[in-house]
Amino acid sequence: MFPVVVYDTNILLSSIGWGGNPARCLELARRSGVEGLTCTEILMELEDKLPTKLNFSPREIANTLADLHSFLRIVKINNTLKGVTADPDDGKIIECAVVGKATHIVTGDRRHLLPLRSYRNIQIVTAPVFLLQFS
Repeated sequence: MFPVVVYDTNILLSSIGWGGNPARCLELARRSGVEGLTCTEILMELEDKLPTKLNFSPREIANTLADLHSFLRIVKINNTLKGVTADPDDGKIIECAVVGKATHIVTGDRRHLLPLRSYRNIQIVTAPVFLLQFS
Protein backbone atom coordinates (compact mmCIF):
# COMPACT_ATOMS: atom_id res chain seq x y z
CA MET A 1 0.00 0.00 0.00
CA PHE A 2 1.43 3.35 -1.07
CA PRO A 3 0.85 5.86 1.75
CA VAL A 4 -1.24 8.94 1.04
CA VAL A 5 -0.89 11.45 3.85
CA VAL A 6 -2.41 14.70 5.06
CA TYR A 7 -0.10 16.78 7.24
CA ASP A 8 -1.88 18.74 9.94
CA THR A 9 -1.10 22.46 10.06
CA ASN A 10 0.99 21.94 13.21
CA ILE A 11 3.21 19.46 11.33
CA LEU A 12 3.66 21.88 8.42
CA LEU A 13 4.49 24.73 10.79
CA SER A 14 6.92 22.64 12.83
CA SER A 15 8.60 21.35 9.69
CA ILE A 16 9.14 24.86 8.36
CA GLY A 17 10.16 26.43 11.64
CA TRP A 18 12.07 23.79 13.53
CA GLY A 19 12.76 20.80 11.28
CA GLY A 20 13.04 17.49 13.10
CA ASN A 21 10.61 14.63 12.56
CA PRO A 22 7.93 16.83 10.96
CA ALA A 23 10.45 17.96 8.34
CA ARG A 24 11.49 14.36 7.71
CA CYS A 25 7.83 13.47 7.13
CA LEU A 26 7.44 16.27 4.60
CA GLU A 27 10.68 15.26 2.92
CA LEU A 28 9.14 11.85 2.21
CA ALA A 29 6.43 13.60 0.19
CA ARG A 30 8.96 15.87 -1.51
CA ARG A 31 10.97 12.81 -2.64
CA SER A 32 7.79 10.94 -3.71
CA GLY A 33 8.20 8.30 -1.01
CA VAL A 34 4.61 9.06 -0.02
CA GLU A 35 1.86 11.11 -1.63
CA GLY A 36 1.23 14.29 0.33
CA LEU A 37 -2.18 15.95 0.29
CA THR A 38 -3.46 19.29 1.44
CA CYS A 39 -6.32 21.67 0.78
CA THR A 40 -6.72 25.41 0.47
CA GLU A 41 -8.15 25.63 3.99
CA ILE A 42 -5.06 24.01 5.56
CA LEU A 43 -2.76 26.26 3.55
CA MET A 44 -4.77 29.35 4.56
CA GLU A 45 -4.44 28.39 8.23
CA LEU A 46 -0.69 27.95 7.74
CA GLU A 47 -0.51 31.31 5.95
CA ASP A 48 -2.20 32.95 8.96
CA LYS A 49 0.21 31.35 11.44
CA LEU A 50 3.52 31.91 9.65
CA PRO A 51 3.82 35.65 10.46
CA THR A 52 2.79 35.25 14.10
CA LYS A 53 4.61 32.00 14.95
CA LEU A 54 7.71 32.35 12.76
CA ASN A 55 7.77 36.07 11.98
CA PHE A 56 7.65 35.38 8.24
CA SER A 57 7.45 38.27 5.81
CA PRO A 58 4.88 38.26 2.99
CA ARG A 59 7.62 37.18 0.57
CA GLU A 60 8.70 34.29 2.83
CA ILE A 61 5.07 33.19 3.14
CA ALA A 62 4.58 33.25 -0.64
CA ASN A 63 7.79 31.25 -1.18
CA THR A 64 6.79 28.70 1.46
CA LEU A 65 3.34 28.20 -0.03
CA ALA A 66 4.78 27.90 -3.55
CA ASP A 67 7.20 25.25 -2.30
CA LEU A 68 4.38 23.24 -0.68
CA HIS A 69 2.32 23.52 -3.89
CA SER A 70 5.25 21.99 -5.79
CA PHE A 71 4.96 18.59 -4.11
CA LEU A 72 1.61 18.35 -2.28
CA ARG A 73 -1.58 17.42 -4.17
CA ILE A 74 -4.33 19.96 -3.50
CA VAL A 75 -7.82 18.54 -2.99
CA LYS A 76 -11.05 20.51 -2.83
CA ILE A 77 -13.16 20.11 0.29
CA ASN A 78 -16.67 21.40 0.95
CA ASN A 79 -16.24 22.05 4.69
CA THR A 80 -19.17 19.80 5.44
CA LEU A 81 -17.51 17.38 7.88
CA LYS A 82 -18.40 18.66 11.35
CA GLY A 83 -18.42 17.29 14.88
CA VAL A 84 -15.75 14.61 14.51
CA THR A 85 -13.64 16.26 17.22
CA ALA A 86 -14.31 18.91 19.84
CA ASP A 87 -12.20 21.36 17.81
CA PRO A 88 -14.14 22.54 14.73
CA ASP A 89 -10.85 23.47 13.00
CA ASP A 90 -9.96 19.77 12.79
CA GLY A 91 -12.82 19.10 10.38
CA LYS A 92 -10.79 20.40 7.44
CA ILE A 93 -7.91 18.01 8.23
CA ILE A 94 -10.18 14.98 8.38
CA GLU A 95 -12.27 16.05 5.39
CA CYS A 96 -9.12 16.60 3.32
CA ALA A 97 -8.03 13.06 4.18
CA VAL A 98 -11.42 11.57 3.31
CA VAL A 99 -11.76 13.45 0.01
CA GLY A 100 -8.17 12.67 -1.00
CA LYS A 101 -8.47 9.01 -0.01
CA ALA A 102 -5.61 9.32 2.45
CA THR A 103 -4.23 6.40 4.38
CA HIS A 104 -2.76 8.62 7.13
CA ILE A 105 -3.06 11.93 8.93
CA VAL A 106 0.17 13.06 10.57
CA THR A 107 -0.44 15.40 13.47
CA GLY A 108 0.88 16.64 16.77
CA ASP A 109 -2.64 17.34 18.09
CA ARG A 110 -2.65 15.18 21.23
CA ARG A 111 -5.85 16.75 22.50
CA HIS A 112 -8.28 16.21 19.63
CA LEU A 113 -6.96 14.23 16.66
CA LEU A 114 -4.53 11.66 18.06
CA PRO A 115 -7.06 10.23 20.56
CA LEU A 116 -9.24 9.22 17.58
CA ARG A 117 -6.43 6.91 16.37
CA SER A 118 -8.30 6.46 13.08
CA TYR A 119 -11.25 7.72 11.10
CA ARG A 120 -12.80 5.67 8.28
CA ASN A 121 -9.66 3.50 8.11
CA ILE A 122 -7.39 6.57 7.94
CA GLN A 123 -4.67 6.17 10.56
CA ILE A 124 -4.04 9.25 12.71
CA VAL A 125 -0.43 9.19 13.91
CA THR A 126 2.44 11.31 15.19
CA ALA A 127 5.44 12.16 13.02
CA PRO A 128 7.74 9.62 14.78
CA VAL A 129 5.20 6.81 14.32
CA PHE A 130 4.77 7.70 10.63
CA LEU A 131 8.53 7.71 10.12
CA LEU A 132 8.85 4.27 11.75
CA GLN A 133 6.34 2.93 9.24
CA PHE A 134 7.61 4.57 6.06
CA SER A 135 11.20 5.82 6.24
